[in-house]
Amino acid sequence: MKAIQVKQPGGPEAMELVELPVPQPKANEAVVKLSASGVNFIDVYQREGRYKVPLPFVLGQEGAGVVTTVGADVTSVKPGDHVAWAGLMGSYAEYASMTADKLVPIPSGIADQQAAAAMLQGMTAHYLSHDTYPLKRGETALVHAAAGGVGLLLVQMAHNIGARVIATVSTDEKAKLAREAGADEIILYTQSDFEAETKRLTGGKGVDVVYDSVGKTTFDKGLNVLRPRGVMVLFGGSSGAVPPFDLIALSQKGSLYVTRPTLGHYTATREELMTRSGAVFGMMAAGKLKLRIEHTYPLGEAQRAHRDLEGRKTTGKLLLIP
Repeated sequence: MKAIQVKQPGGPEAMELVELPVPQPKANEAVVKLSASGVNFIDVYQREGRYKVPLPFVLGQEGAGVVTTVGADVTSVKPGDHVAWAGLMGSYAEYASMTADKLVPIPSGIADQQAAAAMLQGMTAHYLSHDTYPLKRGETALVHAAAGGVGLLLVQMAHNIGARVIATVSTDEKAKLAREAGADEIILYTQSDFEAETKRLTGGKGVDVVYDSVGKTTFDKGLNVLRPRGVMVLFGGSSGAVPPFDLIALSQKGSLYVTRPTLGHYTATREELMTRSGAVFGMMAAGKLKLRIEHTYPLGEAQRAHRDLEGRKTTGKLLLIP
């Protein structure tokens, strides 16, 4: 089978298209023939070596496809089932052997590509808006990178809750997408200082929560736009890692909270995984959550997909098709 393997950390060129044996399932695993693999920033961090993974490894943490074989003792899925997952390594491939209890059945009416596009980013948007900081009607959230993969879904969920959404984007095209997703206010950070604009839009009161996937270039100013006891949710670092800072600053800026969540801790049990994925699929089926699959690439063009993602040339979701 074909797969994208990383033998040494580095840039997009570190990803090699290689031939590997089709995996055989262990006792608790199922082998899946992939229909689509999701491309996410965590893949970039692992490829770069920012997140350590034993070498060599097949990249990719999200996908969907059809179960071909199952190991002994597997009862949660069977051959022929359409399944999706997030947080399982090895998805940039034609076949992958996955822990069966981490696979989610895809409901009828939802295509494999849609499921692959919704798992990581959809469940991330769900835990951010419903658990990490449970938004309430009438509250105000600042969403950075609002036209990105998580951003567009997070804006929709916040809007559906009844929160006021202030969205930051880089271009007029992305502003249009964020507005269509339900953003109430748009800040083009390439033209305006988002700190000054957010303070103006909130009458100096600040926002209840900042959802920040950008990191290095936005974090400090993000703290400055929070209301007293507001929450900074840092869930990515597309501009680089946030430098260490003195926690006393949180008291000086209003007894603020900072958290750095990750999806794995919000889908830690099968029950929670099924509940959260079911909520996302339910929103999709009801027409309350619309996916934007920006571009699909053949598996062999994984390098181009990463360059497009890192260059912020994209909106919505990117998929690799084996």
